[in-house]
This record gives sequence, structure tokens and C-alpha cells, in this order.
Amino acid sequence: MQYSIRLSLSLAGTAALALASIPLGIGSAAAQEAKTGNAADLGVMSISLKDAIQPNFGFQGALQGAGTPNQAGIGGFIPLHVGNNSVTYVDVLVNANFSDYNGLSSIGTTKVAGTTISTSTRLGYRWLNKNRSWMFGVNAGYDSRPMNTGGTTDDINDKFVTNCAIHSANCETLFFQQVALNLEAKSDKISASAYGLVPVGRYGAGTGNVARINSRFSADNLSTYGLDIGYKVKPNFQLSLGGYYQIDEKPDTPATGFGIKTGLTYDITNELQAGVVYSYDENFESRITGNLKWRFGGGNKNKKTESLAVNPVIQALSATPENREVRVANGVAYQPPPDSATPSKQPPPR
Repeated sequence: MQYSIRLSLSLAGTAALALASIPLGIGSAAAQEAKTGNAADLGVMSISLKDAIQPNFGFQGALQGAGTPNQAGIGGFIPLHVGNNSVTYVDVLVNANFSDYNGLSSIGTTKVAGTTISTSTRLGYRWLNKNRSWMFGVNAGYDSRPMNTGGTTDDINDKFVTNCAIHSANCETLFFQQVALNLEAKSDKISASAYGLVPVGRYGAGTGNVARINSRFSADNLSTYGLDIGYKVKPNFQLSLGGYYQIDEKPDTPATGFGIKTGLTYDITNELQAGVVYSYDENFESRITGNLKWRFGGGNKNKKTESLAVNPVIQALSATPENREVRVANGVAYQPPPDSATPSKQPPPR
């Protein structure tokens, strides 16, 4: 009897110890898993944006595209106020615009001549969602582009065209301006950007005014509204697809219509980026352009912020806004603005 009781107690104790060990093991594993699973999140959440977001400066350049020139210049991103989860900033670009390729016009038929200086300024606000997996932003600004023109891409037309660069008294000042609005969103894989570019000033939208670029051709600053969607195939390689609608106010041969564009962007380093963009619309037809951007500076380098260098969401807080070019298209049958005198058809004798 005593032996039976002792055996029962022994078995019960062994079972109790076994049962007790099971939840302890499960709890320990769960705790370890929770600790490991949240490590990345805790790393991002613990970062101070004031350490991660600092002014950055650099260079950018692009080849001529659909209504845009060959250009190269300098730029800078300056945070005005950095909060716990947001940043207010200003971003400024100054570019030198160069001549078009020989035999190929970036605006249609008349070739752009260099060199002029264009500017672009954006004032923006960006913020992160609660777990910092998405960045959202809004920015607005002003862009300007003086433009010189040369000969035409058509040898026959070239014989009958008077160049504004030679007979400037017969031509208007070519200075195009626009205001811009951009909405953006970005996660570690997906990005989206909706934008509008609206001409203002002498050749602003709704004025009906177009610029005279020589004795035969006119030019117009295009209104452009578009949407771009991007997807990161790899951490340093992104594909993008977009569409746009452009409005041309020239009375003849207008460039108004829809267009599409697609691009590839490769991050050579965290500071150096290269890309190529293909676009198509009925006015400019197929165009291919390349671009290069190098920015240096940014967040403080320490163990706490070093991991942010490869985090695309945090990087997006101090990225340079896109879609800032003043796009121009030319056409034939020049007509003077309603409030200006009709120019003479022949240049004055020299």
C-alpha cells in the first residue's frame, strides 16, 4: 500500500514537472520570437528624425527629352523643421540648359540653343504613418526657364526661317514660368506621385499667348498633369510606369493629348543614382532620356542612424521631388498675341 502511494506520488510529480516544462518552453520561445520579430520595427521607431534628416546638396543632369533640354546643375534639400514623425523642407535646383543634339529638336522642329539658366523651387511637407512603413507628402513650387533657339531640323524650312538670335528685335523674350503641385506616397516597395504643372506669366495657361521663336515658328509652355507608379524589384533597382496629359494653347498644330512614360532607376550607391526614361505621345512621339543625380550630406553617421541609410521610407523624407521641368512644344503658323502689334514678316536689313 505504501509502495503504491509512493509510486503514485512519484508519477504525479514527474507528470507535473513535465507539464510545467511545456508552457515554460513555449513562453520562452514566444518571447524570443516576439523579441526577434520586432527588432527591425523597434530599430526604425527608435530613430530620431532630427539625427537622420540633415541638409544635403549635390549635382544633377539629364539629356533632352519630350519638351525638355540637355541640362546639368546643382541642387540642395534644406529641412526647415523636423518633428517626431515629419519634416517641412525647401528644395532648390539651378540648371544650365544646353543646345539640342545636332539634327534633333527637343521641342519639335526648331532646335534649342544654349546656354540659359533655369530654376526650380519646392516647399513641401512629408510625414510617416504610425509604424513608419509609409511616407506621405505634398509639395508646391515655382519653375522658370529662359530659352534661346537656333535653326530648324528641316533644311528646307531653314532657308526661309529668320533666327531670333540674329534678329532679336523681331522676337519676343522667351521666358517660360510655371507653378507646380505634387502629392506623393512611398513604402519600401511601392511609390506613387501625382503632379500638375501649370504655366503662369506672359504665356500662362488660359492667356492664349504663345511665344515667337523665329520668323515662322511659335512655342508654348505646356500644362502637364500626370501620375507615376514605381515598384522596387530589388533594393537598388526600381521600375516605374506613368501617364500624363499635356495641354497646348497654340492655335495650330497643338500638342494637346495623352502620353505614357516608363523608366528604370538604379541606385549605384546611397548617394549616386542613374536612370533612363522612355516616353511617347503623338506630338513628341518616342523619346528616350537619361539622368544622373548625386547628393551628399544627410543624416549623422552613427550606430543609431546607420541602418537608415538603406531604409527607403526614411530616405524618402529627404529625397528631391520629381517632375520639375518646364516643358515646351513648338508649332508653325505664328500668330501674335491679341495685345501686341503684328510683327513684320521680313527681318530688317542689316
